[in-house]
Amino acid sequence: MYKLLLPIAYLPLWIHYCFATLLWPVVYYVVRYRVKVVRANLERSFPEMGTAERRRLERQYFRHMADLLAEGIYNLRAPLRQVARRYRFENADILEPYYQQNRSVVLMSAHYNNWEYMITSLDQRISHHGIGVGKPLDNKSFGRFITARRARYGTEIVDQTDVRQTMAYYDRWHIPVAYMMLSDQSPSNPHKSFWTPFLHQDTPFLYGAEHFARKYNMPVFFYDVVKTRRGHYSVHFELLTDDPNSLPEGDITRRYASHLEALIHKAPQYWLWSHRRWKLTHEGKILKDGTLKIINNGRTTAPTTDNNQSK
Repeated sequence: MYKLLLPIAYLPLWIHYCFATLLWPVVYYVVRYRVKVVRANLERSFPEMGTAERRRLERQYFRHMADLLAEGIYNLRAPLRQVARRYRFENADILEPYYQQNRSVVLMSAHYNNWEYMITSLDQRISHHGIGVGKPLDNKSFGRFITARRARYGTEIVDQTDVRQTMAYYDRWHIPVAYMMLSDQSPSNPHKSFWTPFLHQDTPFLYGAEHFARKYNMPVFFYDVVKTRRGHYSVHFELLTDDPNSLPEGDITRRYASHLEALIHKAPQYWLWSHRRWKLTHEGKILKDGTLKIINNGRTTAPTTDNNQSK
């Protein structure tokens, strides 16, 4: 697969977009890739919308995903100057005072618009050492290939199971790091998650970002990614807190969820709707698409921060 992808990556980006324009109708109308998942997620998240409006969102989403695929392949070889031109940091200087204070920071965001450009270029765009924290791919060989391409400009890629040791290492050596965490993924363990209302549903969130921010007293930022035109994005950083332990337990994650929800409402077609985001209940039961019931509606529970909690 990667022997095929790399030569394709060297094609001009406009050719990739041509393929994307041809691809999305096939995926949506013929293959029907995860259409049921997208449809169920939109119905639960936007019950106030009519059916026609949600169908329009579906089509916009699949067009956007085809563009993301094109950009992802292009990103395998994209020069740094091209990534910087297409992925503009509007206020990265807000991070600089913390670098000068030798403080690491947590950058919380989501699978919204293009996240691959951030992973690839983070280490070169700010003074902090950039680290992207994420889940490994199921295919180990392909995962190593993708990791190597993402890390070619210095960003370090860390598996979420290794993040505890990584943070301890950089903290011991007093190296300021910016930890990029896409915290909108569905947790694997609902009992080590923070539950809060989100898009009309009681939703579990990964608690790792807040847990480690409190442990190492790291300022937490939310960054939004706005699509300004096809292939071009604007990134804006906003401080959630620079004193995490002064806040009630769970408040950082709740603030993150609120910022993400507001971002999604502005342009919902750019979030990752094909992910089975609401597949778990409080009891940990895995539900089929479209069958989620709101359990313990309105209740929010913070997980214990014991030594075994790693995500």
